[in-house]
Amino acid sequence: MAQAPALHTVLGKAVAILRAFRPEDRAVPLAALVRRTGLHKATVHRLSEALVANRLLDRVDGGYRPSAGLFELGMLASPERSLLEVAMPFLQDLYERTHETVHLGVREGHDVVYVAKIGGHRQATAPSRTGGRMPLHCTAIGKALLAHADDALRRAVLTGPLERRTPHTVVAPGTLRRQLRRVTETGVAFEQEESALGLTCVAAPVLGHDDEPLAAISVAGPVGRFRPDRYATAVRAAALGLGSTLVRRDPPR
Repeated sequence: MAQAPALHTVLGKAVAILRAFRPEDRAVPLAALVRRTGLHKATVHRLSEALVANRLLDRVDGGYRPSAGLFELGMLASPERSLLEVAMPFLQDLYERTHETVHLGVREGHDVVYVAKIGGHRQATAPSRTGGRMPLHCTAIGKALLAHADDALRRAVLTGPLERRTPHTVVAPGTLRRQLRRVTETGVAFEQEESALGLTCVAAPVLGHDDEPLAAISVAGPVGRFRPDRYATAVRAAALGLGSTLVRRDPPR
């Protein structure tokens, strides 16, 4: 899960304001930012204006919205940027082979963070978005990453609360443990309407030196039309190709 900002510091309060914005927001009024952050109105107004002055927020009709300055900062995230540059040809090739929604994700804490998403005119309705996050246990990408994670992380996820996102989300630790074991045996992970109703998905891990999980690639489609098992070989090949390329670019020390 994303760590909450420290609200006892000015920086923490500013981060809380930035994190209060949601993907569907167009403009957020000051009152809504106050409600979402729990901060005093005067504090939110003062810090929001400071964020505007620093090009991290824009002041627009109806309130505030994130500025392009945030995108510029995000693109400086070196590991994700370098990964995306290397991964994009593999993702594009996979999309051309499947014409379904293709994702690239990395792990942060107990979540998947989506680094890229490619979808065509018939892409499935999915809760994922570039820069967004979902719990590891309810996504195919998350299971692919979790299956190859260290024992401590797997234990922390399996013994912690497993959020039920849909009626199909696997929240029984024993069942999830068996699924993860299957992932290590087959090289692919599946999701069946576990993060969103009507969505099914297949993913494979991108492994580095000593089988370290660097990322994962998935293809998703709507239930009823999309058969994830048909794309398992293609997804596994894309992940293997990306992993091999990353290993060659970064030889072991």
